[in-house]
Amino acid sequence: MSAIHPAQIDQMTRHAPFDRMERSHLLWMLERMQLGYYAKGEVVVSPAQGVVERFFVIKQGLVEGEQSVADATESDTWLELVEGESFPLGALLASRSVASVYRAGQDTFCYELPVADFHTLLGMSAPFRDFCTRRIANLLEHSKQVIQAQYTQSGAEQQSLTSPLSSIIRRTPVTCAPHTTIAAVLETMHASRVGSMIAVDEAGRPVGILTLPDVLERIALPQIDLHTPVIEVMTTKLTALSPQSFAHEAALLMAKHGFRHVLVVENERLVGLVSEKDLFALQRVGLRQIGSTIRHAQTTPELQQAAADIRSMAHNMMAQGVAPEQLTQFISTFNDLLTARVVELEFGASGLIGTPIYDGMCWMALGSEGRLEQTLNTDQDNAIIFVTPDGMDAEQVRTTLLPVARRINETLDQCGFPLCKGEIMASNPKWCQSLEEWKHGFAKWIDGGAPEALLHASIFFDFRALYGAHDLADNLRQWLSRYARSNPRFLRQMSANALRNRPPLGLVRDFVLNDSDRIDLKLNGIAPFVDAARIFSLAAGVSHTSTLQRLRLSAEALHIPATDVEAWINALLFIQMLRLRHHDEVCGKPDAECLPAMDNLIDPEQMNELDRRILKEAFRQARKVQARLTLEYQL
Repeated sequence: MSAIHPAQIDQMTRHAPFDRMERSHLLWMLERMQLGYYAKGEVVVSPAQGVVERFFVIKQGLVEGEQSVADATESDTWLELVEGESFPLGALLASRSVASVYRAGQDTFCYELPVADFHTLLGMSAPFRDFCTRRIANLLEHSKQVIQAQYTQSGAEQQSLTSPLSSIIRRTPVTCAPHTTIAAVLETMHASRVGSMIAVDEAGRPVGILTLPDVLERIALPQIDLHTPVIEVMTTKLTALSPQSFAHEAALLMAKHGFRHVLVVENERLVGLVSEKDLFALQRVGLRQIGSTIRHAQTTPELQQAAADIRSMAHNMMAQGVAPEQLTQFISTFNDLLTARVVELEFGASGLIGTPIYDGMCWMALGSEGRLEQTLNTDQDNAIIFVTPDGMDAEQVRTTLLPVARRINETLDQCGFPLCKGEIMASNPKWCQSLEEWKHGFAKWIDGGAPEALLHASIFFDFRALYGAHDLADNLRQWLSRYARSNPRFLRQMSANALRNRPPLGLVRDFVLNDSDRIDLKLNGIAPFVDAARIFSLAAGVSHTSTLQRLRLSAEALHIPATDVEAWINALLFIQMLRLRHHDEVCGKPDAECLPAMDNLIDPEQMNELDRRILKEAFRQARKVQARLTLEYQL
């Protein structure tokens, strides 16, 4: 290509990574490329050709990758590549032959760069190198920038929750010695115009904190002598984060515990203080206010308003560009608070608080809430585990708990969490059981392996304690981890069942669509990763219920390369982001009326080119995580 036409440059710069490369590097590449033609059905490159000798970029046409599921372990499998896409990166980087047969799906033209020039370009261009070595992560960064641009107007005034606390600290915290009198502390707070005072010891370690609300509750109302050492009225059970922690972590602490301030500590020494005002001001309601509203709610209308505030918060965080992992954690955390408050109020109304039944009961979250992965479109999945008090049997306890559980489920329904159509709820007698009954049920599922057992495993193995006697859920989790690991046959059956749900990639067209000509992002996109992560965690003895943590923590035990896990996680997060954006767009305004209209169905024809490309790559990663299951259990 000795004569480069401006149209060729324009075509290349419409696609990643060429849109980020320096013009001189792009021209250097184009000058060394040749243009190849392949008729429909002709092989472009195959394993039989040996070590790859060229880097291909599709100028026009379609290239398909052909490989069986059982052999699919490399990065270049199940491909359907169109204009602007490049291949075979994995083989080029590893200096090996390809694992797939690349064949022209129609008459196709490709730009071709010799392998020696490919490696030279890797050294010249950082954007090109980053794309080739971290393809999906690089594409996701592209998409993130596009999304943030779309939300710029609504989120322009908001602080980023991905900022480290070190960048948010505004001033050196005002401190005192523990023995300083209350009078002296109050004078300093007034003179310095601060809302808190931190007591530190001689080594600079924080030992107590006093805030303005504490002054009324702990000093003025009890009429404490102002000459009393301030440490005697301070909060001494402190929670702190490091300067490297992120703003969203501080926000979660404030939301969960009602804090107004978070201490920033490094090497045990106080280095800063972050207040709610320092973090951000959401457009309609602050995080701590939502948490406070939930904790003090007494009526269903108050809880309904809190649920609406949670939806508003999610919309605002989308505007801020908050990553899907953090956003779903926020949504799940607040939904936890709301559910816990509903449970507390209903048990209070029942008169059971303080009884052996109440003290030996644990309300558990299941499904996406159990994995801390809820979006705005979520129904109820919950259960109860209990210990049987002396003098009673399990059926008597169940009879007492079920009416309360039914009222809890009904109240949550009124707050925007629909009743589960499959009745996977604590008000169902089958899912309100003693610890012994739960163990017996899990053992029966694991030992039997019937289709119904596999279905239950996909729901109930994600349980997480939400309210009450958390130690019961911990006990069950530890027992389950040991029991499941001792039964590889069951894990193999779970794997075979998971592999029935294939990611919707097609050979004739980009995607395989359902009867409504759309893709179910939850069933076909999220589920393959969730199912595989659950099986990996059971095999590795990982107790965490989050899909991302399951993948991260299982990798080392199962000898899964870190690069593979990173690609899987990036793919999962992108699909989750598409779901969140879809819900946000469908809702328009985050009120309860829009909830029934929410679904997980997306029309790929309505997506922009970049997102379509990343979604294809994400589905390829879903197929690769399934290939790992195939390899592990010889399916």
